[in-house]
Amino acid sequence: MTTILLLHGPNLSQLGTRDPRHYGTATLAEVVAAARVEAEAHGARLDHLQTEHEGELLARLHAARTDATGAVVLNAGAWTHSSYALHDALELLEVPKVELHLSNVHARESFRRTSVIAPACDGSIAGFGVHGYPLAVRAALALHAQRTATRDSAGPPPS
Repeated sequence: MTTILLLHGPNLSQLGTRDPRHYGTATLAEVVAAARVEAEAHGARLDHLQTEHEGELLARLHAARTDATGAVVLNAGAWTHSSYALHDALELLEVPKVELHLSNVHARESFRRTSVIAPACDGSIAGFGVHGYPLAVRAALALHAQRTATRDSAGPPPS
């Protein structure tokens, strides 16, 4: 069974009450539930972590290198625009990585239009609110299946 790791960064614990104009009214529990339903519908498992502490997020990404995580979906919040440490931790992972944002970051303040983590991710989904979560899970699972098929068709490594 494929495990999708869903990560949330700072201030996302405040969903439901934080600036509904940009983030909607869904709570963190509701967006996680939307992702979990999608994962389970595709026979996958969803693990989730939300943290206000960058080091905790980094440690979880490092653990994903060896704990059979199949793909990562990440809403890094403000760290999207500033955390080179997060970028580097994502680069270490060989699994598919999907960057996710509730709001359309490209239609907001100029500082939100630059993602320092995007180059370390396979793709980004932004601006669809809670609907972006099932999309991100499907994208992560599709990338995982594609990589698994490619790896399996290549056969064993030469000895």
